[in-house]
Amino acid sequence: MTQARTQRLESEIQRALATLIARELKDPRVGNVTITAVSIAADMATARVFFTPFASQHTPHEVRSGLTHAAGFLRGELGRRLALRYAPRLEFVFDESVEDAARLTSLINRAVAGAPAGADAPTSQPAPGADPGPPETGAGPPGCSNP
Repeated sequence: MTQARTQRLESEIQRALATLIARELKDPRVGNVTITAVSIAADMATARVFFTPFASQHTPHEVRSGLTHAAGFLRGELGRRLALRYAPRLEFVFDESVEDAARLTSLINRAVAGAPAGADAPTSQPAPGADPGPPETGAGPPGCSNP
């Protein structure tokens, strides 16, 4: 199967699963779930569905077990809605990229907050005892002025 067709099918599966989970699934463990990505195997037998619980009272493991419990229902409905001859077996995987991004953002914010006030712009100072070179004459690209 071509890569464009695979990507189109992955996005259709993602859209259909998001709708099915939001409207049809009644498992209280699942709650609000965001389907972040779908990856179909080359043989089209399995599809990895990456999810992130949104404002959930349950742990990602509990949400995953609820989705896995409903996988047969979701697979059947997915096959009907997308008119697939063979609907792929669904594997649900907790998407940790959102938590990793939040952790990295927090680390960056802490590093920026802990930096000294003048440390945001690097300065090039000659070494002590070295020749400072010719004075700046303002010769640079047009529109730029040297202070």
